[in-house]
Amino acid sequence: MDKQKLEQYGLEAELLPRHIAMIMDGNGRWAKKRLMPRTFGHKKGVERVREIVKTSSLFGIQAITLYAFSTENWKRPAEEVNVLMSLLAQYLQSEIDDLDRNGVRFRMIGDRSGLSTQLQQLIENAERQTENNTGLILTVAINYGGQAEIEQAAVAMAKDAAEGKCVPSAEEFKKRLYTNGLPPVDYLIRTSGELRISNFLLYQAAYAELYFTEVYWPDFDESQYAQALRAYTARNRRYGGV
Repeated sequence: MDKQKLEQYGLEAELLPRHIAMIMDGNGRWAKKRLMPRTFGHKKGVERVREIVKTSSLFGIQAITLYAFSTENWKRPAEEVNVLMSLLAQYLQSEIDDLDRNGVRFRMIGDRSGLSTQLQQLIENAERQTENNTGLILTVAINYGGQAEIEQAAVAMAKDAAEGKCVPSAEEFKKRLYTNGLPPVDYLIRTSGELRISNFLLYQAAYAELYFTEVYWPDFDESQYAQALRAYTARNRRYGGV
């Protein structure tokens, strides 16, 4: 945690969320406004990820989960999908050593079976290399859908219960979610002006505060992030109480 950085933006560490989820939206529209192909926007989006991860560490955030590729994103043009997958692979190859040096623990959530063998191996290597780090937990959602996650967790618990491996309970259910071990989502941020959560962390974000900004993801810089966090610190979280 960098106290000077927090003071720079008027933030108090004890008031910040533990777990932030981010829907990184608007890369394509950002590029279109600049008369560039959508893939150019995705490349710029990766650069923004680098800054937001670094800033989250400096702010002392415990965990961030980034929505990189949903189960519905396979419907996009093949060229765009291929670029997205290539960028994910490049990110892991180029950033993992730096993440490791800075104490960041990397995790991936989603259905790995739909990913290439190369990408699966890069993900496994990144998780193994950083598994003992105690700093920021960076979780990237790839081929992820919230409904599918809940369904697979329920089926897994039912199967284990039928085989006598567990007694069904809320705790047993949570163990079978992709996010087992992470705190509930405190704050869900979505860029680009869309006002929906798009099947992202439906169970984990049940009581999350929501923040929507018109800013496209490639322009969501450190200053914009700090602005979003200041908005969070002004919220009164009642969890159904008064």
